[in-house]
Amino acid sequence: MFAKKVLASVATLLAMQGAYAANDQLVDSVSVDFGSAAKVQMVRLSAAKDWDVRWFQSNGTHLSGYWELSAGAWKESQYKNISGNTAHLWDVGFTPVFRFQNDNKKGLYYEGGIGVHRLSKLYDNDTYRLSTHFQFGDHVGIGYVFDNNWEVAGKIQHFSNGGYKKPNTGVNFLEVKAAYHF
Repeated sequence: MFAKKVLASVATLLAMQGAYAANDQLVDSVSVDFGSAAKVQMVRLSAAKDWDVRWFQSNGTHLSGYWELSAGAWKESQYKNISGNTAHLWDVGFTPVFRFQNDNKKGLYYEGGIGVHRLSKLYDNDTYRLSTHFQFGDHVGIGYVFDNNWEVAGKIQHFSNGGYKKPNTGVNFLEVKAAYHF
C-alpha cells in the first residue's frame, strides 16, 4: 500500500514537471536510493530543486546545492532484537544538500547534507533503538552525472535525534543512488 502511494507521488511529480516552462521547473531531478544497515533495508524516492547559486567558483568548479524532499520505506529484519522478527516503517524527509561540482553540472561531484526526517514509528532493530519519531539525517556522498543526465552515487547516511532523548544509538546506512536530471 505504501509503495503504491510513493509511486503515485513520483508519477504526480513527473506529470507536474511538464506543466512548467523550462526555466520555471518545480523539480529539477528525481532519484531512488537503496540502502542497507545492520539488519535493515531501505528504499527512498526523492525530488530535488537546484539552488541558483555558485559559491567559490574557480577552475571550472563551484559549490552549490539543492533542496531534497524524500519518502522512504524501511524493513527491519530483527525487530525488538528478535531474530527473524520483521517490522516496517516509513520516513518523510527534507534536506538541504551542498554539492561541489563542475560548472556544467556533469562529471564527478561530492556532496553533504543535514536534514530532518519523521519516522512513522520508533526504530527498534537488532541492538539499535531510536526513541523519537523526529530524526536528523545527515549524509556524505560521491557521484557522477553522465552527459545523458543520469546520475549514480554512493552515500553514507546517519540517522539520530541529536541526543535530545535516550536511547539514541543512531543507525548508519550505506546507500546507492540513481537519479535523472530534467
